[in-house]
Amino acid sequence: MISTSNLTFRVGKKALFEEVNIKFTEGNCYGLIGANGAGKSTFLKILSGQLEPTNGDVIISKNQRLSFLEQDHFKYDEYTVLDTVIMGNQRLYDIMKEKEAIYMKEEFTDEDGIRAAELEGEFAEMNGWDAESDAATLLEGLGVGVEYHYSMMKDLNGALKVKVLLAKALFGNPDILLLDEPTNHLDLDAIAWLEEFLINFENTVITVSHDRYFLNKVCTAIADIDYGKIQLYAGNYDFWVESSQLMIKQMKEANRKKEEQIKELKEFIARFSANASKSKQATSRKKALEKIELDEIKPSSRKYPYIDFKPNREIGNEVLTVTNLSKTIDGVKVLDDISFIIGREDKVALVGPNELAKTTLFKILAGEMEPDSGDYKWGVTTSQAYFPKDNTKEFQSEDTIYEWLMQYSPEKDVTYVRGFLGRMLFAGDDGVKHVNVLSGGERVRCMLSKMMISGSNVLILDEPTDHLDMESISALNNALIKFPGVIIFSSRDHQVVETTANRIMEIRNGRLIDKMTTYDEYLAADEEARKSFTFTLSGDDATDN
Repeated sequence: MISTSNLTFRVGKKALFEEVNIKFTEGNCYGLIGANGAGKSTFLKILSGQLEPTNGDVIISKNQRLSFLEQDHFKYDEYTVLDTVIMGNQRLYDIMKEKEAIYMKEEFTDEDGIRAAELEGEFAEMNGWDAESDAATLLEGLGVGVEYHYSMMKDLNGALKVKVLLAKALFGNPDILLLDEPTNHLDLDAIAWLEEFLINFENTVITVSHDRYFLNKVCTAIADIDYGKIQLYAGNYDFWVESSQLMIKQMKEANRKKEEQIKELKEFIARFSANASKSKQATSRKKALEKIELDEIKPSSRKYPYIDFKPNREIGNEVLTVTNLSKTIDGVKVLDDISFIIGREDKVALVGPNELAKTTLFKILAGEMEPDSGDYKWGVTTSQAYFPKDNTKEFQSEDTIYEWLMQYSPEKDVTYVRGFLGRMLFAGDDGVKHVNVLSGGERVRCMLSKMMISGSNVLILDEPTDHLDMESISALNNALIKFPGVIIFSSRDHQVVETTANRIMEIRNGRLIDKMTTYDEYLAADEEARKSFTFTLSGDDATDN
């Protein structure tokens, strides 16, 4: 168990938390939610001991081990992947290394023997003999293949490092597990594996995530940060939405009844305060009036952008034809003779772990990369707006946000452009920020503004939910659902894919799998196919033996 007592954290004069008293108990997974800047990551850092609170205490039950997802991708560059994961239980790792050092000595003393025996006993108690196999199981579950297990961390790309650091946090069955955005940069297969791991995890989990599907799947409780307070709600994210809205509705109804009562009391007092026979009743009502207090209902600090893609032109029947498309990158054939036709009703999600293949196809369709062979043809009625996964080059100028968006606007009108910026939460002075200093989330909102202002009837989006907060993801999700044109997209957000797409494509070993189905149906069918394949192999093996 982990709890806080009168926890306060200030940044200058601003209090992110004020006298927070909260208890996180064993067997529960808590989703920590709140608006951008509410202090979710700060709170986790305080719980993990990385930050000191201004006042108050963090209390952890005796002999409990706490583990957290680290964000420094370079900290373990001089260690192997397996060693990094095992360092998730630092005491176990230290024992392993001390044992190795003793056994490598050329002269082995009696003291060394006694110490080695002590270490071996503690090592066995901690299931040390299973450490490497346990670490390997975590890595493979997250999609880090055996070929990487003895590699140095410095030789891994960023996506693999994220998975290794997540495996490190999960290693060794910690009593308290703190996860800050664990699904960031994970493919959907790895997210699904993590969901199952956390569902079966029996200790305490506190996680920050912008993925609503993930929170619904794994959380037994929600901890909502708003206005420096943390309120606990039983149930998952959807239950929190219903509960919090119901609570506000009930408070408003209670206030309405109190206001009616106040009005009646005031009217009675005004009519009879000067009447001698009614003076006692008037006095009694004055006292009753003084006791009535209206509930304070603060509006949430959350802000939702207004995202609405409106095509300037209705799309025709001929949208996109792709014929025998191939592309090799760094000696790997990521697209191998790909062919498909997109119709006017299609909303296509590219799924699967092959990020390079998806991004390559998006770049080719957007005209930013040439295929090695094959071709593609857009219909004459189509106009495309492209959201790249890496938008760095879009924001290298000294332009303000207003100047940057104005260059893409068909109407060179100040009010028109500022209207778009306001809807995307760039109000007032935010519009004069220089684009080269924007955060990841601000850049994404700028790119979405650019796509909206284009009036295109085909949207090509490569991981648009990265860097967005939950409110912006919800707004984008709703906009994609109601968009009347064609969408070709990828997203790590399960709910966005499931609620938007009516067609699923996956590129495996360069070849295309193409199904007219929802994402959940696709996953279910794929799982059945894998089970059938495994059963067939087992049967063949049994026959051979």
